[in-house]
Amino acid sequence: MNALDFIHKNSLQEGELVEVQAATKIFTAYVMPSKDEILSLKAKSGYNFGLNVNTITGIKKLGEKKQVGKSVIKKIEQNNSLPKISILHTGGTIASRVDYVTGAVNARFNAEDLLSMFPELFELAQIETKLIANMMSEDMRFSNYQAIAKAVKEETAKGAKGIIVGHGTDTLHYTASALSFMLENCPIPVLLVGAQRSSDRGSTDAALNLLSAAYFITQTDFAGVAICMHENSSDDNCTIISGTHARKLHTSRRDAFKTVNDIPIASVNFKEKKIDYLKKDYSKKSTSELIIKEKLESKVGLLKAYPNMQKEQFEFFEKQGYKGFVLEGTGLGQAPTNTLENQPNYEALKSFISKGGIVVLTSQCIFGRVDPFVYSEARKLYDLGIIFSENMTTETAYIKLAWLLGNYPKDQVKKLFAENLRGEITERTEFDSFDLPKQN
Repeated sequence: MNALDFIHKNSLQEGELVEVQAATKIFTAYVMPSKDEILSLKAKSGYNFGLNVNTITGIKKLGEKKQVGKSVIKKIEQNNSLPKISILHTGGTIASRVDYVTGAVNARFNAEDLLSMFPELFELAQIETKLIANMMSEDMRFSNYQAIAKAVKEETAKGAKGIIVGHGTDTLHYTASALSFMLENCPIPVLLVGAQRSSDRGSTDAALNLLSAAYFITQTDFAGVAICMHENSSDDNCTIISGTHARKLHTSRRDAFKTVNDIPIASVNFKEKKIDYLKKDYSKKSTSELIIKEKLESKVGLLKAYPNMQKEQFEFFEKQGYKGFVLEGTGLGQAPTNTLENQPNYEALKSFISKGGIVVLTSQCIFGRVDPFVYSEARKLYDLGIIFSENMTTETAYIKLAWLLGNYPKDQVKKLFAENLRGEITERTEFDSFDLPKQN
């Protein structure tokens, strides 16, 4: 028997709460759209699962029903006395629901769907929306960053007091870094917001992240690019993290994003309508003209150092015509280039640099900074012409190198890379910023 026949035989309707017995187990869940031989169900916790109908030995209706599937589009009256916020939609889990046919999370909702799920936004601001893309963040390309940057400029010119970019979490910190460099003299807050769990799940973080971002925009004097995500695993606070000092440190926790080698800009408690500023020297709103420098060099790569590397891995960049690459080294800034067996790796780096290639060194360590003057092996790389990236994250160093090579002559890139352009380099790394998420 297939699922549709099973539903018809038992007079079930989508959204009905049922008690299902399969083998020796009993499940209480809502009936979802189903196909083939799988009855799709949603537990009250918000999680979804399926049962083969041929294993079901009993089913009982419990009399409760809820709407399932896509949210109903609502017409919401705008309050023209409120500040204007533009939401740029790019996809990701924050705008997703579970596809109850496949069981997968799909980024298929448009911007109006997003607003229908969070009508509380209209109590905070006038909301305008724009669809930039509809993709999961692993598919982001430089061209998508450019489209977002241009949309930010357009919305700023139209009078937006702040902008929210809805984005998938997996590469959200790359986009935040890219926008930080591309948006020069940014006069308003531009907040990237994501969600670890889709908005139709009981454990979703989408609502708090989005509402906290909107509230922060309406109350703050901060200007520039930042990320707004859960501060901890509970639904209390969200944290505002600099766009150049963020990293996703957990695959699924709602507080996956942490500030690296810096302190957060602020902590936002939306329920209590409270903002606690943690950073005092943040950039502030201004009347400056927003300048877009959106070019990014595509021939920039990333190579992670590890034991037993081969020279061909280093030679790849020269052979393929790359302009530069980031070498994520070990510890304070070392790479496998010191022994006789690893000498070919060193020679490949030397050849690439001698022909005009730029190599930037970061550390595989999440926290701390690289230093070429502690170990002689690192000094050897420094003398070769490799740029040590201070305390930048690898992701930010990669984006910064691509951005510099896209917008400036090569002879200026080395000088500018060493300068603190968007807060990506801090003078010192505070011990307190070593803030790994606690595990359950």
